[in-house]
Amino acid sequence: MGLYYEDLKIGDQLTTAARTIGEYEISSFAGLTGDYNPVHTDSEYARSTPFGSIIAHGALGFAIAVGLMNRTGTLDGTALAFLGVRDWRFTAPILVGDTVHAELEVTELRETRRPDAGIVTRTVALVNQRGETVQSGSLTIMIRRTADRGQAAAPRLPGQIPPAAPPPTPGAPY
Repeated sequence: MGLYYEDLKIGDQLTTAARTIGEYEISSFAGLTGDYNPVHTDSEYARSTPFGSIIAHGALGFAIAVGLMNRTGTLDGTALAFLGVRDWRFTAPILVGDTVHAELEVTELRETRRPDAGIVTRTVALVNQRGETVQSGSLTIMIRRTADRGQAAAPRLPGQIPPAAPPPTPGAPY
């Protein structure tokens, strides 16, 4: 189970696992989106650009950043809605063979009128193996609150089984 609203504090930081971006990811993304711009799909053309080789789509980098954030498990079972993106910047290309990870920081926590949900904003920096930030911005997500407002969520163990339901009353219908 992921983290609840009450488990988070402004300033909490987390670094995700990393992944290497290959031509397969870039060509698959081109096929999925229909964006066959030659800077992403044509090696000969891409060599003539300032980048000197094929680069990943900007939107692919954003999608990978979101995926890496989700791989942390902090939103598993607690994320309710992806509410928005602010100030997303593309500051350097993602090249074939680059290995990227995301650096996350909680920057805002907001209560809602709903007793079961709160809103968290995290800055996200997608960083390559050379330590260069290639993309960055803020993501806002609505997440679950604990049943008892203001109390930290009880620790959850992997594979924890919920309590069994009471046995049926004899003679009662299904």
